[in-house]
Amino acid sequence: MPSITTPIQATKRQVCGLPTNSLILCLGALCVLFVAGCGQGETYKCVGVTDGDTVRVLAGRRMLKVRLFGIDCPERGQDFGRKAKQFTSSLVFGKQVRLQSQGKDRYDRTIAWVWVDDVCVNKELVRNGLAWWYRKYAPHEWELSTLEAKARKARIGLWSMPKPIPPWEYRKSQRHKKPRPWFRFPWAA
Repeated sequence: MPSITTPIQATKRQVCGLPTNSLILCLGALCVLFVAGCGQGETYKCVGVTDGDTVRVLAGRRMLKVRLFGIDCPERGQDFGRKAKQFTSSLVFGKQVRLQSQGKDRYDRTIAWVWVDDVCVNKELVRNGLAWWYRKYAPHEWELSTLEAKARKARIGLWSMPKPIPPWEYRKSQRHKKPRPWFRFPWAA
């Protein structure tokens, strides 16, 4: 009589020569390591601070310009522009910083969360009233929203001013004030 196999009979399944259970364990361990490694970012030495929300780091022999993600600090000519730059410098200049890249912007700057040890520089600027939450580019960063609301309520930093002008509005107004050259070549018109 021929033997009939039933689904109840247990057989060891193998994939690539490994028992299925071992393969699942290995894949699980790899996933855990991958997720734990995500968000760590790369570490660089900060060698310059352009303004409150832009720093320069050394990547080997290459200089990277890094724009802090999710925030916008006052510009140089604005109230608190110099304080924002000084604050950023005090946190990062000459130190090892960790970047969590969010991509590149149209000026080829790396957009990133910037960390010094366990301190997120982006969040500290907002917490101290030295930056706006940049809703346009980070609409789902609710922690930045909360930090800005707390700084506003406490009238910290730029929020101590009666009507602070957001940097994006300031930049827009400055574009229209650029002096025109006194002489134009006819073919350049």
